[in-house]
Amino acid sequence: MYNPQLETFLVVADSGSFSKAAESLYISPNAVIKQMNSLETNLELTLFERTHRGLVLTEAGKSLYRDAGYVIQYAKDSIVRARNAMQKGESVIRIGTSPMTPAQILVELWPRIHAICPEIKFNLATFENTPENAREILKNLGQNIDMVAGIFDEKLLEYRQCDGLELYQAPLCCAVSMGNPLAEKDRLEPEDLYGENLMILKRGQMGQMDRLRDELAEKHPQVHIVDFDFYNTETFNQCENGNDILVAVQNWQHVHPMLKIIPVNWDHAIPFGLLHSKEPASAVRSCIEAIVKVYQMELRDA
Repeated sequence: MYNPQLETFLVVADSGSFSKAAESLYISPNAVIKQMNSLETNLELTLFERTHRGLVLTEAGKSLYRDAGYVIQYAKDSIVRARNAMQKGESVIRIGTSPMTPAQILVELWPRIHAICPEIKFNLATFENTPENAREILKNLGQNIDMVAGIFDEKLLEYRQCDGLELYQAPLCCAVSMGNPLAEKDRLEPEDLYGENLMILKRGQMGQMDRLRDELAEKHPQVHIVDFDFYNTETFNQCENGNDILVAVQNWQHVHPMLKIIPVNWDHAIPFGLLHSKEPASAVRSCIEAIVKVYQMELRDA
């Protein structure tokens, strides 16, 4: 399905030496060297610069490193997909899950979805939050992953070439380090952010984030806005390590144990729901219809 030497390549790149990679892989250094030489020969690329300080990725190596993890996961998922295709009398929905796209909402809805569509089963497929994965997974929903739960808006749906089912409006909150005095508060005012670094997604990716940015610039210029490119674990680490404040939603309360997500007295929210292909498979359509029915019943009972 894929060249297993790619996995060795990732370990070598992370460790910076053949010997350390060999220890991690429980094989000999010579075996690692042979695999890397073979990989470079087959690809007709030089992936590493051999220096007296260790191994350094070339530009070609850096490019391959960014994509190799996805290639490996894609191949593994394709095997799962093939096995699922052999199952009779049931429909398997593959739910992508990561710290930023938790599947908890679907787990909570599962008993009621199953009552409406007993033939549906869920498989959870974990993935790493990287820009490359986000691009490939959302653009190709329905191939290896059928649905992902998360925040979105029309701009993101257009950019990622997928569709979304809004479940509710998630208020935009602030993630604050436990060591920050603001963490003692249960609710924040915009004025509490004066003099603080507020991390907001770079302009142009989500309309709701842009509107919050514009309002703060106009009414609360004392807030220092810091751009970032992508929500992932490193973004939360940067928030905690730099004692910054991060625009977030309550669904991410378990991403980082040293951050507290606090509501803010402003009128800004973003759709939270399920992202899926623009042309979902019949089983996915049935699942979406079941979820809509569940929410309609909840509204009637409220």
